[in-house]
Amino acid sequence: MALPADRRRAFQQLHQSRCFVIPNPWDVGSARLLEQLGFKALASTSSGFAWSLGRQDNHVTLEQALAHLRALATAVEVPVSADFEGGFALEPDEVRANVTRALETGIAGLSVEDSKKDGSRGLLDFGLSIERVRAAKTAFDASGGGVLTARSEGFVAGQPDLGETIRRLTAYADAGADCLFAPGLRSKPDIAAIVQAVAPKPVNVLVSSDFTNVAEMTELGVRRISVGGALARAAWSGFFAAAREIAEKGTFTELASAVPGAELDGKFA
Repeated sequence: MALPADRRRAFQQLHQSRCFVIPNPWDVGSARLLEQLGFKALASTSSGFAWSLGRQDNHVTLEQALAHLRALATAVEVPVSADFEGGFALEPDEVRANVTRALETGIAGLSVEDSKKDGSRGLLDFGLSIERVRAAKTAFDASGGGVLTARSEGFVAGQPDLGETIRRLTAYADAGADCLFAPGLRSKPDIAAIVQAVAPKPVNVLVSSDFTNVAEMTELGVRRISVGGALARAAWSGFFAAAREIAEKGTFTELASAVPGAELDGKFA
């Protein structure tokens, strides 16, 4: 097993040139299969993990998240980054403490969001959001580095304002974030504007449908592509189709397209 410091360095190097895809497993099995497919790094998905526990996204406890991250990080050799939601805290000092604990699980990086987590829509105060990024960066520096991703959630939290998104991402870059991320963006001109605004720091784009491809994102200067909970949703889609057929029709035709058990056993041998 590669040492955490080695994986953090490898993860940092991935962000230095070209564009790479960092898919999002939701459990150890999916992580191991993605590693076997040749992906150079993986990222957790808060929604995919929550669904695996029968919960809504953002309804997992800090302790559950830390145990999940430790399981992922020890199951594969490639670097793992964490979808760390809002840091599981509001105040900067608590964010710093929680990020420190997350980095102790063996992950190579994590992301922190700026959306409200009190049940309401919208973004946290601008100044507070900057201080939360600074606090997370302090934890990274004290823990030996890695890739801190700062997320501005306006396009998925009811405030789809490109200007405000750029204002926040540039401030987060100045506060020490190593990678910038605005989930929900689909407009190529908007993505290009963000890439230009935070350059030379890398930008992550969420691709959870077929609105683009790796070649287009590379042309725009995007450095990293994640898929969020989309792979988990794809897996649930197959499950739903087969289970509904059995429940509603009493037939089993959907099961014919399932991956053979022997093949899966071979992958996990």
